[in-house]
Amino acid sequence: MKIAIIGIGAMGSLFGAHLHPLADVTLLGEWPEQLATLRENGLLVEMADGHGRSRTHRTPLRATNIIADVAPADLALILVKSHKTAAAANVARQVLADDGLTLTLQNGLGNLETLAHELTPHPAALGITSAGAAMAGPGHVRVAGMGHTYLSPPTGPGARITLAEVAALFQQAGFPTDLTDNPISLVWGKLAINAGINPLTALLRVPNGYLAEDPAARAIMFRAANEAAAVAQAQGINLPYADAAQRALDVARGTATNQSSMLQDILRGARTEIEAICGAVVSYGRAYHVPTPANEVLLAEIKRLEMRRLEMGRLEIDRATIISHLQSQISTQENL
Repeated sequence: MKIAIIGIGAMGSLFGAHLHPLADVTLLGEWPEQLATLRENGLLVEMADGHGRSRTHRTPLRATNIIADVAPADLALILVKSHKTAAAANVARQVLADDGLTLTLQNGLGNLETLAHELTPHPAALGITSAGAAMAGPGHVRVAGMGHTYLSPPTGPGARITLAEVAALFQQAGFPTDLTDNPISLVWGKLAINAGINPLTALLRVPNGYLAEDPAARAIMFRAANEAAAVAQAQGINLPYADAAQRALDVARGTATNQSSMLQDILRGARTEIEAICGAVVSYGRAYHVPTPANEVLLAEIKRLEMRRLEMGRLEIDRATIISHLQSQISTQENL
């Protein structure tokens, strides 16, 4: 199978490293330092061994920023930030074989709809993954966990390869993968967790586990996750778990040492996916008349950081003051 992975950050590197031994894989992206390091040294993959230690191995990966260098692909795997989805669709259209399939494993809402619109008549499919990774530096990916991946039927006409074949390949590559006919439940289930964890860790500059241990931060996490669950419920969507707050707490504890993708973005002064996460919760909340004050505040605060374009991780911060500010803003928003 010929696979073009569009996106050369943490998730693109993670999937590229594990799929490379099993398929003809090319990574396509614009990060100059990453491209140079991959071409010269390959990718250093670091994985925890479950005993407080890590093991590393180096994997050769083909990476380019030139679309013409990519052979017609059976599968275009979209692993860019949500605000780059339309641009990634344009790239996918140019690298796909005539009967190729596009698959998104991105965070947030709206990515499949964008791909389906931009890629017609090529089919596009939605995947939901809890696999995680972070870049420790150019050419060095730190694997946070392989998680579970679900794939749902594609839009549009049939592709040469099937989702069952893709799922089998992912399984062989080490990603536990299943097919699902109810992706919307899983999408909103992941969205609620992301809304609770990601923006708070970015604002406080802390790993996920901090939210489980600090009572005030935990309360805000609960509020944001529960608001997303309420918006889903208003649409008639049943989440894949009974309690969004408890699930967010379980994930924060289970990934205690991980840096969320939004925190990684803030630390390097990059644009985040806040619009596709808290922004989506707020937008759907308004449409279905469900109050979302915590998500509105988190959305506004992250957007404020993005506008400043600072590497916030280099600054000394007072987390107690930030939490108090968030609490005050949420209370104010509730009373509007």
